[in-house]
Amino acid sequence: MPQGKYAMGDKVDKNLRTCCVTRESLPKSELIRFALGPNGEILPDIAGKAGGRGVWVTANRQILAQAVAKKAFARALKTQVNVPDNLVEITQAHLEKRLLGALGLAMKGGHLVTGYEKVRSAIEKEKINALIAASDGSMDGRKKITQLLRAMELEDEVPQIDFLNAEQLSLALGGKNVIHAALVGGAATKSAVDRANQLVRFMAENTG
Repeated sequence: MPQGKYAMGDKVDKNLRTCCVTRESLPKSELIRFALGPNGEILPDIAGKAGGRGVWVTANRQILAQAVAKKAFARALKTQVNVPDNLVEITQAHLEKRLLGALGLAMKGGHLVTGYEKVRSAIEKEKINALIAASDGSMDGRKKITQLLRAMELEDEVPQIDFLNAEQLSLALGGKNVIHAALVGGAATKSAVDRANQLVRFMAENTG
């Protein structure tokens, strides 16, 4: 389960949609749209731009699982639909892919650095906007980075993305065995952290 800090003070999203399971009206950023394909299959529309009919579900694994179990998609659309048995896993994979894509764009734009020394330098120069650590990386290295953030009084200010593994990061960033990385500016930082926020909400335990 992710452990980092993610809030970046986003503006309040007043564009509301209703979750087909909880019936709660929430900002679009807190839900995921599911689109009805031409073959009657329900699939995640993470960007919310697919044409045709769609249904909104709170961005949470457990609530999505309820939507599948309770046949909420068919009820909301008032038609028969095909729902993949592994829709929860498919949705998480789509969210991860979208986040990794944002990180890759940040890398290409020169707004992301990789490697322990470059990350440490960014922290020391107070030019770090978000910290990225591979979930399967050395705990010793991650502890040293965290201690440095604390020493610089940045621990509570810098969002931390710590739930992607080294293989995922390496493929997205074009490196080998990427363990430590940092976002260091540009619009790509907000995009990546917004997508990390969405993925964290999706994976979190639902206490409601």
